[in-house]
Amino acid sequence: MMLRRFLGSRPSLSSNQSVPSHSNRIKIAAYALIWVSWGSFLVGCKSDSVDVMGDWKHRAELDGSSRTAAAGFVVNDVAYLSTGLNSSSVRLNDTWAFDPAKNAWTQKANFPGDARSGAVGFAVGSNGYLGSGNNNNGDYLNDFWQFSPATNVWTRIADFAGTARRNAVAFGIGDKGYVGTGYDGSNNTKDFWAYVPASNQWQRIAGFGGNKRVGAVAFVINGLAYVGTGINNGVNEKDWWAYDPAQDAWIEKNDFADDDLVGRSYGVGFAVNGKGYVTLGTASALTVWAYDPTTDSWDSQGVFEGSARSYAYGFAIGSKGYITTGGTGTSVFDDLWEFDPAVAQDTADN
Repeated sequence: MMLRRFLGSRPSLSSNQSVPSHSNRIKIAAYALIWVSWGSFLVGCKSDSVDVMGDWKHRAELDGSSRTAAAGFVVNDVAYLSTGLNSSSVRLNDTWAFDPAKNAWTQKANFPGDARSGAVGFAVGSNGYLGSGNNNNGDYLNDFWQFSPATNVWTRIADFAGTARRNAVAFGIGDKGYVGTGYDGSNNTKDFWAYVPASNQWQRIAGFGGNKRVGAVAFVINGLAYVGTGINNGVNEKDWWAYDPAQDAWIEKNDFADDDLVGRSYGVGFAVNGKGYVTLGTASALTVWAYDPTTDSWDSQGVFEGSARSYAYGFAIGSKGYITTGGTGTSVFDDLWEFDPAVAQDTADN
């Protein structure tokens, strides 16, 4: 109706009408030009795209071997990566440090325990901790080691008090580190343990609130740990839980949501600026999913711009998230990608 008022009545010809005069033909052409221009404007409005926040930048590749199922931790804004499985299915024990300010990797002292894959790591204070996994003989391991970046020295600490296992989850909160879930060679698990560096002791805490599982993800926001996804009995899980160490309690949250409304396993999780991010893994696309703990809600935030993969290593430093290594099929990776949630994603090549 608005267009009709604006353009007026469109002239038409019946079979018994004469050809319009020259002036009327000019009016018809003008009306047609206005109609086409207005239509083009409307089409242009519909094609405008909304910026997708969350851009990925390719950073320095790992100087060591490409690998999957590596582990690590972040201390003083430097990320440490160690162990893993190379393209020849040989487990590794080399250790590397990535400094984002220099965009460079530096080799550190080798991990002194058995070469392994599927280990976990966490940081408490100025030290990192790494342990569990399985070795080249297929043995499941429960030894744990402390790494001092200041001295570049690994020191063995008390063995993990739960069953030896691989692909558990781990995180640090305050003056303790936490390890739980994973596969121990016989069963998936859901028990959780806290490590106290001051006493060099492991303490059993409340077990994970959901089902047993292996290959879950975890991150920490404002003193609470968030854990979810993973696989159990052949089913990729999608439940999501928060652990409150002050209450030693697990609190169920809204399920992880992805493109197909199903779960995933062996993905990557990290937290930046009060939000958590989950991407990659099995039974998943490249979509990055953002979790907001203040609203207990999930939202998609662009796509990971590297190759799809599982068993990658993810971490956060400052206002950026990072993903490196991992593999898919026979391909094993050594690339590193930096995620900035405050920058609009360039989708021209996606």
